[in-house]
Amino acid sequence: MPSTRLANLIDGRLQASAGGPWLDVYEPATGAAFAQCPDSSAADVDAAAKAAQQAAPGWAATPAETRASLLHKLADLIEARLDEFAALESRDSGKPVTLAKRLDIPRAVSNLRFFAAAIMGWESESHAMESGAINYTLRRPLGVVGCISPWNLPLYLFTWKIAPALASGNTVVAKPSEITPCTAALLGELSLEAGFPPGVLNIVQGRGPTTGQAIIEHPAIKAISFTGSTRTGASIAATAAPQFKKVSLEMGGKNPAIVFADADLSDANLDTIVRSGFANQGEICLCGSRLLVQRSIYDSFRERYLAKVRELRVGDPQEAATDLGALVSREHFDKVMRCIAQAREEGGNILCGGAALKLEGRCADGWFIAPTVIEGLANDTLTNQQEIFGPVVTLIPFEDEAQAVAVANGTGYGLAASLWTQDLSRAHRLGAQLEFGIVWINCWLLRDLRTPFGGSKQSGLGREGGAEALRFFTEPRNICIRYQEK
Repeated sequence: MPSTRLANLIDGRLQASAGGPWLDVYEPATGAAFAQCPDSSAADVDAAAKAAQQAAPGWAATPAETRASLLHKLADLIEARLDEFAALESRDSGKPVTLAKRLDIPRAVSNLRFFAAAIMGWESESHAMESGAINYTLRRPLGVVGCISPWNLPLYLFTWKIAPALASGNTVVAKPSEITPCTAALLGELSLEAGFPPGVLNIVQGRGPTTGQAIIEHPAIKAISFTGSTRTGASIAATAAPQFKKVSLEMGGKNPAIVFADADLSDANLDTIVRSGFANQGEICLCGSRLLVQRSIYDSFRERYLAKVRELRVGDPQEAATDLGALVSREHFDKVMRCIAQAREEGGNILCGGAALKLEGRCADGWFIAPTVIEGLANDTLTNQQEIFGPVVTLIPFEDEAQAVAVANGTGYGLAASLWTQDLSRAHRLGAQLEFGIVWINCWLLRDLRTPFGGSKQSGLGREGGAEALRFFTEPRNICIRYQEK
């Protein structure tokens, strides 16, 4: 039995779940359980919600400067233990520790600092009327909000939700994924050290169908911010709608990377295109899993691209030379392998990869898949329509702008796209035509936290980031005052 047991954070206390059951937490690189997290029940969620309700008035009345200072303290504590957080994130999720150290943990720190600063600079609105009145808009916190985050970028996306919620004066009941619960649990411990009052931040560990559902259904919780699958998002929307809860849903993607013949395909840009498909084992909702290439350069591009993909090193996440680690769970590993088999059944040509990898040493029982590139499939095949969320990229040739846009837009998803061209007019023209929440031109995953982030169609509802996040977690109240004219 694993010796490490994680705790819930409820009302300022670290504690086990009320019923006492536990869930094993596995290290993807080894396939072995190394920790346990609480399998919390509706009773645990109710206790957290009541604690949050009790703390809500005081936290809402706390000056923004104080709330911001506490977020900065928490960021400082995480940053001081960067190596520990990165190692834990890697062990929990299977991603290379170098990636967690370079991206995940620094971004979590940035999330906290950004919203601490944003709440201090958030401007109110006023509108003067010619009839002798003035309107001003107050933005009040909702009260208790629920934040549910996924397993692929555990601390990165956990802080992306709780930071704006706390900054804007809400108390929080948050649930990390039960697959990757460790860094959220450590953040909970540090929130006590930072000095957050009891009940302001509550972290309840557990499974989606039980713990997550209890958060969604609880009448004291006024809004749900969720990142995860489209199917789960649809279920959340159906539950929340009759209660008139606010929902922000960031869901799946089947993102295109579109390469035109005039693109600058320097080694650096080609490396970015490769990274856009395979970073974090392809387990990023923003990964470009469909690579559209103009036919006039298709053959030459394919050979250079494949050479780069074959250079990717799959290995022990603890090793600095590793580019791709293990997939997050046995269940997800099996799902991705089924998707590769389906691609073969649909007539896809596996250009590289296409198989599980058996490593030596401590990772002999880990869940590793070779980076896989497939061609020869029409855009309406299941492989090109369904989210795989693994190290799998399909190559699709196109003739001209019209076909590129039609293929890119031809799925039920609309989260992100990248466009590679040196034609500025084309960049603006297609940027406006692509039905995605974010379009990168000659780059990928270049994020400004001030900008709205989210998807369209089956990829999401609402926007996160910057003022959009602060608006979501607050309720506007218009005050109209009439004054006497002389």
